[in-house]
Amino acid sequence: MKSNANFRAEGQAAPGGDSLGLAPGDRMASPATVHHRREAGLERDADHRMALWCEGAGRAALRPGAMGEGLACRALYSGISRGTERLVFEGRVPEAERVRMRAPFQEGEFPHPVKYGYAMVAEVTEGPMAGRAVFALHPHQRGFRLPEAALVPVPEGVPPARAVLAANMETALNVIWDSGAGPGDRIAVVGAGVVGALVGYLAARLPGAEVVLVDRLTARAPLAAGLGCGFALPGEATGARDVVIHTSASAAGLETAIGLAGPEAAVVEASWYGAGAVPVALGGAFHSQRLRLIGSQVGQVPPARAPRWTYRRRLEKALELLRDPVLEALISGETPFAEMAEDYGRVLTDPETLCHRIRY
Repeated sequence: MKSNANFRAEGQAAPGGDSLGLAPGDRMASPATVHHRREAGLERDADHRMALWCEGAGRAALRPGAMGEGLACRALYSGISRGTERLVFEGRVPEAERVRMRAPFQEGEFPHPVKYGYAMVAEVTEGPMAGRAVFALHPHQRGFRLPEAALVPVPEGVPPARAVLAANMETALNVIWDSGAGPGDRIAVVGAGVVGALVGYLAARLPGAEVVLVDRLTARAPLAAGLGCGFALPGEATGARDVVIHTSASAAGLETAIGLAGPEAAVVEASWYGAGAVPVALGGAFHSQRLRLIGSQVGQVPPARAPRWTYRRRLEKALELLRDPVLEALISGETPFAEMAEDYGRVLTDPETLCHRIRY
């Protein structure tokens, strides 16, 4: 689990000291003092605090970030949420949404420079949780501190490398709740990115549900089959669906979604468009079919569930839902953290990217 190659290897002596990196006069210090001094030294180390920053439109760099407060953590993996992070990278977060768009432990202000991200899996290195793999809504950074309440243990049976999907699974779970989809429904999901694919995965497990993923990339057909869904290109999908969920963040995709809805059906808009206007096709049968267009956003638990579901309970459930090995298909690539400044833009602009994993 201790995968960070930039930490001094066990048994390797530091200049002028012993294998713990202590000066000769410190060798009689108590274990607690040794641990505290060692952690303090790591936190002063710029390499330990190295983070991925969006420094300007289309420009990324690795430079130190703030450590934060709480329990010390060592990053294992983090996941890139392509849709949202691309908007941040390109400086397309609308000014009116900059407060709501802040990641929980973001550093910097929109548009740039900003340290962003919210799919971190790390190992706690101190306290009662020491040695545990945890998920946190923290940006891409090699080492950091967080309050214990912000660290959600990765459950047994979920590999830490797969747990980077937790934030996307949490979004998908919220979308299913917002949609009202139930057993036996005919469900279409337009847009087979990570969130759309996870929505399809959850919907396909409703008893008797008939689920189709709609995407313009034919390469997504095997993915859909592996998740238990049918597949169709936009021009081939058939209408009269009970529930339609749109995740492609495109006007064409939204038009396709509206065209697939049956009478009185709900069309759930789960995309995030960022700055700029998006045309919506409300002609044709939109009014005569009495369709409903519902906005879904993970920042709030649906009102009907809010009295019972906390944000933590929802995130814990999302992690539990990642036990299925079939979900490995949503990891479309992996890059060492040291190479991310060069690779970040390529990953975000590649339409084949699903969840790209960063390895620390």
